[in-house]
Amino acid sequence: MTSQQMMDLTQQYILNTYGRFPVALDHGQGATLYDPEGRAYIDFTSGIGVSSLGYGCALWADAIAQQAQKLGHSSNLFYTGPAAQLAEILCRRTGMAGVFFANGGGEANEGMIKLARKYSFDRYGQGRAAIITLNNSFHGRTITTLKATGQERFHNYFFPFTEGFRYADANDLPSLEAQSGADVCAVMVELVQGEGGVLPLDQEYVRTLARICKERDWLLLVDEVQSGVGRTGSLFAFQRYGVEPDVVSFAKGIAGGLPMSGILANAKCRNVLGPGTHATTFGANPICAAAALVVQETLTDAFLQEVEEKGTYLRQGIEALNLPCFGATRGMGLMIGIEVKPGYSNGEIASKLVENGLLVLTAGDGMRLLPPLVISGEEMDAGLAIMKKVLS
Repeated sequence: MTSQQMMDLTQQYILNTYGRFPVALDHGQGATLYDPEGRAYIDFTSGIGVSSLGYGCALWADAIAQQAQKLGHSSNLFYTGPAAQLAEILCRRTGMAGVFFANGGGEANEGMIKLARKYSFDRYGQGRAAIITLNNSFHGRTITTLKATGQERFHNYFFPFTEGFRYADANDLPSLEAQSGADVCAVMVELVQGEGGVLPLDQEYVRTLARICKERDWLLLVDEVQSGVGRTGSLFAFQRYGVEPDVVSFAKGIAGGLPMSGILANAKCRNVLGPGTHATTFGANPICAAAALVVQETLTDAFLQEVEEKGTYLRQGIEALNLPCFGATRGMGLMIGIEVKPGYSNGEIASKLVENGLLVLTAGDGMRLLPPLVISGEEMDAGLAIMKKVLS
């Protein structure tokens, strides 16, 4: 199909729930994508943090093909090898005790919320189910995770929402205390608020929060849907903060482009969700798990160090351009936010960059960059050159 045919067919038959750029993508290599007519786009988005190994990765594609020929799907009423191997690797690399596999980030966060409430119910009975989240957070698009999201603009249309969430300001312990109470069972945070603008939490705040949760037997729930799986330069961002969460959610880059997500639980929470309390048809799919094993094999310590170095290079390169519309950069690894100065529109900036061959994202009032973790120096330089040309 041509680009126009793709766009026409999409507009005719797919529900219009996305504000799409007028770009049709057909294939890619590394961190560069191409439309059907062969026009190249440097990708600073990786499908919103999903295509961690970029495009055209032979090891990834071969693993998928081999597993597809062997076993494409099986009910979780039986055992399969790839998910078991993946669970072992994730637990060994994080110090967590068990994994539940699901399909998308919102579903993973739903599972994390269910686990927290059941943990509290098992220990304390009814009436202790409130979860504190942070203002400016984003946790998903389901009815429950929309309510967990600490942005009022998401609390519309879909009434009634699931109750039991209160919101505190990030990096503000008095605000947290103001929302506490005997009915609280957990605190749920993104260590780097992604959709809110790529805003890392303060190290000392996170460590103090972890201590408070332990003292009060609140579960510390960490949403790493966007920040996990190597994105910040460590396997998970919580490892950079030196804390031990009770439950961690993950998704996006875990399988390098196939739909997969899950939660990791520590020893205290390992057996909270027993048979019949939580399930999903496609979770632990063997093909997705086989792809995720390739991602884990790729994310060596040396590779993660390169992710950190690439993030530093890209941030320094953006700031060195001294563009009139951009202020300071922020973030961790290849999870990068850019301040957009007053008087400029991040949406207009994104449109101009995409039009000129650089795919970018917005977040909050700023810009957000989530390049494939395998992006090359040449591709980063090409993206910086487009920024300079278009935005100077």
